[in-house]
Amino acid sequence: MIGVFDSGHGGLTVLHALTERLPREAFIYLGDHGNAPYGRRSESEIYDLTLAAVERLFAEGCLLVLLACNTASAIALRRLQQNWLPEVAPERRVLGVFVPMVEVLAGVSWRDGTSVPGKVSPDGMVAVFATQRTIHSGAYPFEVGLRAPRMRVVSQACPQLVAAIEAGEPEAVLRELVSGYVAEMLRQTEGRVPEAAVLGCTHYPLVAQLFAEALPGGVQLLDQPTIVADSLAEYLSRHDRFAAAPGDSGRRRFLTTGDPERVSAFASRFFGAPTSFEAA
Repeated sequence: MIGVFDSGHGGLTVLHALTERLPREAFIYLGDHGNAPYGRRSESEIYDLTLAAVERLFAEGCLLVLLACNTASAIALRRLQQNWLPEVAPERRVLGVFVPMVEVLAGVSWRDGTSVPGKVSPDGMVAVFATQRTIHSGAYPFEVGLRAPRMRVVSQACPQLVAAIEAGEPEAVLRELVSGYVAEMLRQTEGRVPEAAVLGCTHYPLVAQLFAEALPGGVQLLDQPTIVADSLAEYLSRHDRFAAAPGDSGRRRFLTTGDPERVSAFASRFFGAPTSFEAA
C-alpha cells in the first residue's frame, strides 16, 4: 500500500484526489490528530513527529509514503530523504506535496532540472497562502528561487484559518478571515496582482471558493491535490514496483493517533465520502 500522512484531516483532500486519479492503487492514511496542529510546533518537533509517522507506515508494509502535509514537507522531507532514509530503508521512498507545487511554479523538474509545463511566467509573481510554520520556513521562496530566480514569491501566513476550518466555523467567519489574508498579501505587493495563488495547506481546498472570491480577477488558483495526484501518477509510471498488488487493488485504510470515532465523524467533510478510522 502507499502511505499518506498528514498532521490531521487536511491530507484527506489530497487522498481524495489520489483515489480519483489512481482508483486501482491501495492507500493507507495516517492522521496524527493526537498531536495536531503542527503549524505552531518547533522544527525539531515536526521532524520527530513526521519521522514517527513514516516509521509507522513502513511498519504497516508501505514501500512509499507521501507527506500530504505542507508543514511536514517543508520542514522534514529533505532531511528524511538525505539523512535518514539512505541509512534505514534505502529501498523505500518518502515524497511530499511541496515538490510538485514547486515544479509547476518554477517550470523545472525537481528530479533532473529539465523544463516542465509551468503555471507562472519566469519573471512573474505568485502568492503563497499557508500556515505560519510553512511560511516561516521560507521553503517556497527558497526552492522556487533556485529554479526560477526572476520569479517573485509573496508569502502570506494564515494563522487562524486551519483552526476555524477544523471548528466548522460559519462561512461568514471563514470569508472574513480569507478576505483579511488576501488584503494583507496585496498590501505586500502594493496592489500588484499576482499571476497565481498557491493554497499551501491541505485544509485550504475546503475554502478555495472563498479565496477565489477574495482574490482579484485573473489570478490562477492552483489546486494542490490535483497537482500532487498527477505527479504521483507520473512517478508510479516510472516506478511500478510501488504500485498495488492485484489482491490489494483499490484498498483503503484510515489510521489516527486521535479518537477514531470523533475523527471519523468529521473526516467525511475533507475526504468527500464516509470514512472509518482505526486507532494507530
